[in-house]
Amino acid sequence: MLIIDAHEDIAYNALEWGRDIRDSVYVVRTREEQAGCCYSGDDSVGPGGIAMSGLPELRRGGVGIIFGVIFAYPQRAASSPATCANTQAYHTAEEAHRIGQEQLAYYQQLAQEPGISLICNVKDLRRVLADWEISSPDDSARPLGIVPLMEGADPIRTPAEVEQWFADGLRIVGLAWQGTRYSGGTRMPGPLTTDGKALLREMERVGMILDTSHLAEESFWQALDQFRGSVIASHSNCRVFTPTDRHLSDDMIRALAARDSVIGIVPVNFFLDGNWSRTNRFPLRLDQMVKHIDHVCQLVGDAHHVAIGSDIDGGFGRDETPEEMDTVMDLAKLADALRSAGYKEEDIAGIMGRNWQRFLERALPQS
Repeated sequence: MLIIDAHEDIAYNALEWGRDIRDSVYVVRTREEQAGCCYSGDDSVGPGGIAMSGLPELRRGGVGIIFGVIFAYPQRAASSPATCANTQAYHTAEEAHRIGQEQLAYYQQLAQEPGISLICNVKDLRRVLADWEISSPDDSARPLGIVPLMEGADPIRTPAEVEQWFADGLRIVGLAWQGTRYSGGTRMPGPLTTDGKALLREMERVGMILDTSHLAEESFWQALDQFRGSVIASHSNCRVFTPTDRHLSDDMIRALAARDSVIGIVPVNFFLDGNWSRTNRFPLRLDQMVKHIDHVCQLVGDAHHVAIGSDIDGGFGRDETPEEMDTVMDLAKLADALRSAGYKEEDIAGIMGRNWQRFLERALPQS
């Protein structure tokens, strides 16, 4: 069954933490353990926790398309704590731009590997899907398509640069991570700025997709009101179960469905249950992810607007995901959890990947 994952920080992992996606996740784990990384609870000094994603596991697990994230880490002041080597952190728009360009170049270089390609239009999408359908899980060059997505828009120095980013292959932009020059964001409430409104106008003009994940409440509603292009939430869960501004309220979920959007659910424990934390750990299973998926389905009346946005290796590790999951390959187990919850095969296929496929066929340029 085709899986499409709408959020993986592959470039950040490679350039900040030295994790080569072409390696098996078990090779990465062994290398990091031999380097002296400790992964026990809050004492973890391993980069991003216990690694979960590698190209061999993506291929064997049936992942045919990912949204490859471009993410520059915002440092609010020179005295802010560093993150590992800190090569992907920025203070200024120029620094953010350099990081974003390096990460996009990483995806362009990765697309030279056998079987890997960037998806910039519907023609690219259909070619990847056709090749994937006739491939096998053991194929070392099994097709993998990458749709470039920017999380936090600060690498775009001015709204006028949107056109060039689009020409270079960027297809999805989320204005915020925390707050940016363009909008309020997670734990930093606030509206769209003047530049944020101008950025949305340019995104709509060129055909860029808007990712609402991480937008602050006020910015979210302003963006939906002002932006008439295609909209998603690449990696956001249901606020009713995890009551923070990082997640979507019921009204937000309904509004996204009304725009024919898709919401990617994240299988990380502290996004699945608001009581789970790194200091209050308890076992969770994939049925908790199904609970979020089902909540979206019940709110909007169908299973067409929810899918996967794993955020795997986005700052959390294996010990912070449901018990059934060891690597990204185990995303496939979500299908069995959905069957156990009574979902029909057609809806399961949609949630695992076809909903994102349908969205991309509508939202990407034709050629």
